[in-house]
Amino acid sequence: MTPLPAASPAPASEASRTTAQKGPPDGRSLLLPAAEILDGDSLVSAILAELAASPDPVEPRAARGIAVRHLAEARAAANTRLAAAFAARPRESRALVTAQAWLTDGLVTAAFAVAQTLHPLHNPTEAERIAILAVGGYGRAEMAPQSDVDLLFLTPWKITPWAESVIESMLYMLWDLKLKVGHASRTVADCIRLGRDDITIRTALLEHRFIAGYEPLATELADRLWGELFNGTGPQFIEAKLAERAERHRRQGGQRYVLEPNVKEGKGGLRDLQTLYWIGKYLHRTPTAAGLVGAGLFSADEFATFTRAEDFLWAVRCHLHLITGRATDTLTFDVQPEVAARMGYADQGGRRAVEIFMQDYFRHATRVGELTRIFLAELEARHAKREASLFGIFKRTKRVKSGYTLVQGRIDLRDPQDFLKDKLNLLRIFEEGLRTGYLLHPNVLRLLSANLHLIDDDMRENPEAARIFLDLLLKHGNPERPLRRMNEMGVLSTFIPEFEPIVAMMQFNVYHHYTVDEHIIQTISILAQIERGELIEDLPLSSSILKAGVNRKVLYVALLLHDIGKGRPEDHSILGAQIARRVAPRLGLSDEECETVEWLVRHHLLMSDMAQKRDIGDPRTVRDFAKAVKTRKRLDLLTVLTVCDIRGVGPGTWNNWKAMLLRQLHKQTADALEGGLESVNRENREDEAKRALRDRLAGWEAKDLRHETARHYAPYWQGLSTDTHAVFARLLKGIGTDEIRIDLHPDDDRDATRACFALADHPGIFSRLAGALALVGANVRDARTYTSKDGYATPVFWVQDAEGKPYEAARLPRLQQMIDKTLRGEIIPREALKDRDKVKKREREFRFPTHVMFDNEGSDIYTIIEVDTRDRPGLLYDLTRTLASSNISIVSAVIATYGAQVVDTFYVKDMFGLKLHQKHKQEALEKRLRQAIAEGAERAQGT
Repeated sequence: MTPLPAASPAPASEASRTTAQKGPPDGRSLLLPAAEILDGDSLVSAILAELAASPDPVEPRAARGIAVRHLAEARAAANTRLAAAFAARPRESRALVTAQAWLTDGLVTAAFAVAQTLHPLHNPTEAERIAILAVGGYGRAEMAPQSDVDLLFLTPWKITPWAESVIESMLYMLWDLKLKVGHASRTVADCIRLGRDDITIRTALLEHRFIAGYEPLATELADRLWGELFNGTGPQFIEAKLAERAERHRRQGGQRYVLEPNVKEGKGGLRDLQTLYWIGKYLHRTPTAAGLVGAGLFSADEFATFTRAEDFLWAVRCHLHLITGRATDTLTFDVQPEVAARMGYADQGGRRAVEIFMQDYFRHATRVGELTRIFLAELEARHAKREASLFGIFKRTKRVKSGYTLVQGRIDLRDPQDFLKDKLNLLRIFEEGLRTGYLLHPNVLRLLSANLHLIDDDMRENPEAARIFLDLLLKHGNPERPLRRMNEMGVLSTFIPEFEPIVAMMQFNVYHHYTVDEHIIQTISILAQIERGELIEDLPLSSSILKAGVNRKVLYVALLLHDIGKGRPEDHSILGAQIARRVAPRLGLSDEECETVEWLVRHHLLMSDMAQKRDIGDPRTVRDFAKAVKTRKRLDLLTVLTVCDIRGVGPGTWNNWKAMLLRQLHKQTADALEGGLESVNRENREDEAKRALRDRLAGWEAKDLRHETARHYAPYWQGLSTDTHAVFARLLKGIGTDEIRIDLHPDDDRDATRACFALADHPGIFSRLAGALALVGANVRDARTYTSKDGYATPVFWVQDAEGKPYEAARLPRLQQMIDKTLRGEIIPREALKDRDKVKKREREFRFPTHVMFDNEGSDIYTIIEVDTRDRPGLLYDLTRTLASSNISIVSAVIATYGAQVVDTFYVKDMFGLKLHQKHKQEALEKRLRQAIAEGAERAQGT
């Protein structure tokens, strides 16, 4: 490389002169005064002065190093000041993103000035001109702290060697600054040609902004873009952007209420707002988003909503970047609490700050969705996008009622003032949309939003309003559609004010996939699917219950209200029942129906808890549940509600295991209600189980059958299926006192692998088995253990792999080998689990206080210990080891997992075979269990 002369650099020519850094675009304010962010002129002077002061010629590479040192120091100082200012004013995102763009402008301009000095141009030609433009988000002057820097180097004709050198030196400096630079070098003609074929390039060019260099080139590009490329191609651009938006939403999960949303790309995120602005700018050449009002695409109020959502989303994105130190746009569980804290949220009213923050997030995302619908429908009404709805017009044959008209395939009003004379029309129009299948015109959406105040107490108490609302639920077969639209527009929470607190309310755990209001709508959608006969194969019991006939009104209203009490310090089931007592009569339900709805809301978790947290093989469980439900009618209603509730939690929550438990509990309870509670007793079950086993082992000799049916106590016969009895009969036949026999087999009914063990009984065997299973990564979902009269243990576990599925056959030999080694003492689970017992990073922020409950009433012969706490690998082993060391015998364990929370229920007795009645013994055991949980939690957090 040719060294630079030590003398002062030659001044830049007129053709290539750098334009000084301009002020903030569109007069926008900066988070700090410009001089406190970056003094570009002083920065360039300092770099050039150091280069000129060198007594020896400076190599270009070394010169770039000097420049980068100055630039990096200035950038770091500016970012520190901006971060501090943003921490003090954490909602002023617009000023921050503009300031970040201003800072980047200064760095780019300074790098350009230095690059020209490194490559002086003494005899410039017309071709040796260059303009530097920002494109994309940077072109819009909107940058989060870690945003990419997208640059367009514009030249008049084919790029010259001088321009190549200047661009290369600039890029090296910017890369050395650790900026993520995207760049292209093109002529104006290149931009027009490439923009015609590539919608991404065209969108980037739509937002170009001149930064430095020869400005007439940028002016020429703008004139030709609008004259030759953008003009007349609006429909094509809109169609492409909407297709792009649909694909982006599909990649992000298609749901606005995904609980770890992508702030930039997700549904209701920044990109959706930017898409609206792009389309508006493309059609009307609006220089700013505010121009959408002048173009008639938004009202002033709608644009205010646009601005509030944009400011909020930008604030979230900027805090994400500052927290992670990288371009992170997904609001994961582990960062949500810190973003909430930075933005000034605090715990209140029994809710965590993060939940209040996320509720605000989803409410803004909802508003973005509503704005998008209004905007796009307005475009369609103007024929700006291709007539997508014409096919639908010809396909549908239903006519709208008088007072309505069809405009562009959407329901509009003939006379808005006449419409508003009867406030019930604010509900009727949703029924009309549901009846005909047509969408509502943006004029209607705007009118509804502006007149929500008409839905007052008189209307809420109006029987006709109640009838219209119930018809939306019951009459047309797809109630989720109007409910979702009414919810997003605020109509639902205005008509039922008790619903308002749960709108967009998130629950900060990994179990619930949706916000509370969306979960409720999902459950109602599932009920409608069952009624339409779409889930007969998946849900045969619920389908048969509905086919036989239930009170649909009660069921739909109960689902609508079942979680309405969430978000308050009180038990949401009790509070929800109190709310239901007020709401159900307003909706026109009879006294008996109101009482049933209230009961269902109060007890909507009862069946799920009984099935998943109790041993339904214990006759006492069934008897207690039957006493609670009292009638077959309530049992059927609660069963369907429970199924819809579980399936409405999110994808993958419902499985064969839960289906089997609920079917079994429903059948046994129905039998008890029909035949009397006394029919559910141990003797009957024992006799039936022995008879079934004799039939299954018909080929056995009589003496072997007599020995097998006589060697077990009554609970063994009540707690296991005939299939499992048969497995144990084979394992125990001829077993030696030092033998360990194992049978691993898929149990399709439970979506799990059944692991049966037969071996001589000794203290702590259940705990060692739990440790062995934890070592191979098996998740225990259910377990039973019994001791035979001749001293053999018969524990059985149902386990799943890390994906929540049964183990594949190929993996069973390794599973058996590891279990065998652990049982023989070759591996000590406690030591082996130390390095594996870690909680995933994204789940560390979940808080689940530990509750330990002792119940001596729920079983005739055992004490039930329920431990509700934070789940983690190795937890079951820690709990069972603690119980074993306390001389507590475990008869069965029922494991219920809810995301990062787990409820482990143990049916136990003391060393004398008795219940744990003494209070001081319960307290001592609880203390040991809590200590084991706390010590394990410390290991899991890596502390």
